[in-house]
Amino acid sequence: MKTNTVWQEFEQDSLINSTFLDGQKGHVIWLTGLSGSGKSTLAKYLQQDLVKQGVSTYILDGDNCRQGICNNLSFTQKDRRENIRRISELAKLLRQIGFVVICSFISPTDTIRDLAKSIIGQDNFVEVYVECLLEECEHRDPKGLYKKARNKEIKNFTGIDSPYDIPQNADITINTKELTIKEASDSLINQVETLL
Repeated sequence: MKTNTVWQEFEQDSLINSTFLDGQKGHVIWLTGLSGSGKSTLAKYLQQDLVKQGVSTYILDGDNCRQGICNNLSFTQKDRRENIRRISELAKLLRQIGFVVICSFISPTDTIRDLAKSIIGQDNFVEVYVECLLEECEHRDPKGLYKKARNKEIKNFTGIDSPYDIPQNADITINTKELTIKEASDSLINQVETLL
C-alpha cells in the first residue's frame, strides 16, 4: 500500500500553529516505566499544571489507545512495536499543530523508545523514566495485572515474562517509590518547564 501513496506537502503545520495555538511550540513528553509505576497519574498532574499556565496539552495513554486506535494489537514484541509506531505518528501530528503531547506508555525496550524518538524528532522529544522497582509496582498492582501475570492468566507481561529495558539516557528520571506523588509531580513539572 505504501508504494501507492505519495506524501503531500502542505503549509498547514505553520499556518495552524500560528493561528490555533497562538504560536505555541509543540513537544512530546514521553513517560515510560513499568505498569503501576505512576505514569498515568504523573501525566494527569503534569497536564493540569501546564493547562493552568495556558499551555495546550493532550494526553495519549496506553490503556486508552489500546481500546481504540490500537485495539487490534496484542502484546507480542511485533504488536508492541506497532502500537508505539501508531502512537508516535499520532503524537507527531498533534505536536506539529502545537500541542504539548504527554504520552504515557510502558514502551518497554530501548528499540521501541528509539523508534518513537525517530518518528517524533529528537528536538521535540523529552523522555521521562518513571522509575519504580518491580517489587513496588507489583505490591501496588492497581489493576490486578501482576497477580494475573503470576497466575499465567496474562502472557507477555512486562517485568514478569517480557523484558523492560531501563532507560540509560532519559532526559528526566522521577522515582515514585522515594517521592510522594506531590513531590514527584512537582519535580517533573519543574524539570519539564526547563526543557520546553
